[in-house]
Amino acid sequence: MGAGRFGRSSLNSWIGISATKIPGLTKVEHIGIAVKDFASSIPLFERLLNVPCYKTETVESEKVNTAFFQTGETKIELLESTSSEGIIAKFIEKNGEGVHHLAFEVSDIFAEMQRLRNSGFLLLNEEPKKGADNKLVCFLHPRHTSGVLIELCMQRPPSKEDPI
Repeated sequence: MGAGRFGRSSLNSWIGISATKIPGLTKVEHIGIAVKDFASSIPLFERLLNVPCYKTETVESEKVNTAFFQTGETKIELLESTSSEGIIAKFIEKNGEGVHHLAFEVSDIFAEMQRLRNSGFLLLNEEPKKGADNKLVCFLHPRHTSGVLIELCMQRPPSKEDPI
């Protein structure tokens, strides 16, 4: 993609001001922040955002605990590794605590994955996988997105395995 394509209106689309410029990406769904431990980070973000953590969840397949905060239309997801071999532990070891990824809501994750593949982006998963907060997710390689890990997420349809 040429640098000239991303003027102010496209930047605004990416941050959710006007989602009509980029088909399929409807808004910034959340910002993921890698933290060392929830014991200090959850109270810190509750004070900072002036809202309580509304949900915590473990995603076993990713070896991560998640904690969610909502302020206005924006969600913040804290990510705490459950293993020294987990992706978040490795991220913190290399980069320290901080922003890990930007997640965009998509209306159809399968169509959006195909659109992005056809546009030359490298997807880190061949198929969407189950993520936190009842989402189907897929990540784009940061090498193709100016060094930013991008997550696509779509509300997961109910299944027979889900609790009622």
